[in-house]
Amino acid sequence: MKSRFTGFWEIGKILIIAFLIVIPIRAFLFQPFLVRGASMEPTFLSGTYLIIDEISYRFSEPARGDIVVFRFPQDPSQRFIKRVIGLPGESIEIEDGKVVVYSKGEEHQDAFVLEEPYLSESTPGNSKIELSDKEYYVMGDNRSFSSDSRSWGSVPEENIIGKVFWKVFPL
Repeated sequence: MKSRFTGFWEIGKILIIAFLIVIPIRAFLFQPFLVRGASMEPTFLSGTYLIIDEISYRFSEPARGDIVVFRFPQDPSQRFIKRVIGLPGESIEIEDGKVVVYSKGEEHQDAFVLEEPYLSESTPGNSKIELSDKEYYVMGDNRSFSSDSRSWGSVPEENIIGKVFWKVFPL
């Protein structure tokens, strides 16, 4: 009877230690994310399983081109995945299929057309937005089928959860 109890106790200790290691990692460092929908194709297909790095943005800010997961500004219970296009303080203009970025505080003097080799088609629509010091402009890679900042505006910095760290499945 004592050996059976000892066996259960050993298994229990292993489970407790595993939970003490896994839960903080899951809560504060890395988080799983499942892509749903076609907005990030061809970069990530629907059903792609990713690991999100939640700690990097505590030490640095998102950069243009980063793929981030964030709480949807209109319904924070939903999580979205998009690519960062515009940084705080910049102006973004979409016209004739091109994304033009105007630098912080510049009056259209320091503008450039965003190079986007990951896109298979031009960006539809026309729009212009100026970002505050704590806002980001995000768009999906599949621009024709993406609900993004063109539709609902910028993403506040505090809504950003983390960036894509690792594609788990499919390999």
